[in-house]
Amino acid sequence: MTRDFANTSRQSRLPPAILMGGAGGNALSVARSLGRGGVGVYLLPDAPNPHSRYARYIELPETANPQVAWVRYLLGPASERLRGAVLLSCCDAGIEVLIEHHGELSKKFILDISDTEAQRYLLSKLSTYQKAKQAGVPTPLFWAAERVEEVEARRDEYVYPLIVKPLYSHRFHAVFGDKFFRVTDFQGLMTAYQRARAHDLDVILLEEIPGSDDRLCSYYTYLEESGVPLCDFTKRVLRRYPENRGPACYHVTDWNPEVRDLGLRLFRHVGLLGVGNVEFKRDDRDGKLRIIECNARFTAANALLVESGYDLGLFVYNRLVGIPQPPLNSRRYKEGLHLWFPGRDIRAFLALHAAGRLSVSAWLASLAHRQVLAYFRWYDPVPAVVGTSRFARRTVGTATRCLLVRKRKAGTLSTIKAKEKI
Repeated sequence: MTRDFANTSRQSRLPPAILMGGAGGNALSVARSLGRGGVGVYLLPDAPNPHSRYARYIELPETANPQVAWVRYLLGPASERLRGAVLLSCCDAGIEVLIEHHGELSKKFILDISDTEAQRYLLSKLSTYQKAKQAGVPTPLFWAAERVEEVEARRDEYVYPLIVKPLYSHRFHAVFGDKFFRVTDFQGLMTAYQRARAHDLDVILLEEIPGSDDRLCSYYTYLEESGVPLCDFTKRVLRRYPENRGPACYHVTDWNPEVRDLGLRLFRHVGLLGVGNVEFKRDDRDGKLRIIECNARFTAANALLVESGYDLGLFVYNRLVGIPQPPLNSRRYKEGLHLWFPGRDIRAFLALHAAGRLSVSAWLASLAHRQVLAYFRWYDPVPAVVGTSRFARRTVGTATRCLLVRKRKAGTLSTIKAKEKI
């Protein structure tokens, strides 16, 4: 507690920070790092208040598009008290705000170094794959799908299963609550395509890379103005839920120069500056790493970087306000450190166990490590308590609905049998 009280006294001397979005714990992790470092943190959320002692929740009028409310607040008189704050993004919607309003925002807030065109390339899935191909970074097979005639004309080229993936994930998720559509034939493809286009959502058609989720790996960096990386960090995914499409629920740090080299090649090709993250999947068919997606922002695994010794959020903040510090990659981070999301991983285990692919003993053995938890900290327990209660309510609700469905089916079956006897 001494540290918190000491940091409170420093908040009048340090510019505050405003964090945009990050429903999966992204902003929570950055807020904790900055708050414990003596920075006043304000949160523009895209999800319910995380209840952290280190973030003050900025309440805005409800709107179907949180970006509209964010821009009105940031560029309007209500945020004058925070003029001069450091403005950072923890989600794609925030990156889009920074790209579209960079000039106006930079006159009022401290922004990280950036190349907005590079950020725009990495925000769009289509341009990400196109730039990767130009840079010599392996990609899945992909097809542009701007018009229905274009989709139909290439009917014989597609391979299935096929992913109908949005160009902008945050827009798609806001409508469908999912990351993409997976289809197994052309009829399914057309149905999925028309569903997306009915909401004016642009998509790309993408080959599904075979293999389990533990083939996924990532590279994180921070590129200064000259393009030199000040951070080199890699990790792997062990499990996701739902499998092959959901958020990762179990990660582990490692060091993989191949992942680093491919990620740097892409970032330098597009001219990225600042924070960068790229995810790959190793293709079982030829052993090559193929790009999955990129993020020019903090991600849901930020807590893993912090605990491993690479506090990226605090590093970026200190750099922007002129606090001297060495590059993160001037020292080694901890390898073999695990980040665990218990609720989702339990569901991942149950699904894999039901499919006969993961035994109880194997699952428990995989957890026999010191775990980093994204939400729980002894010094800031409320976010985990609130999250656990929400998870419990959802689980009970799901179980109740399943039970009612089973009872209804059983009742229907009993009625049919009774009629047959008559």
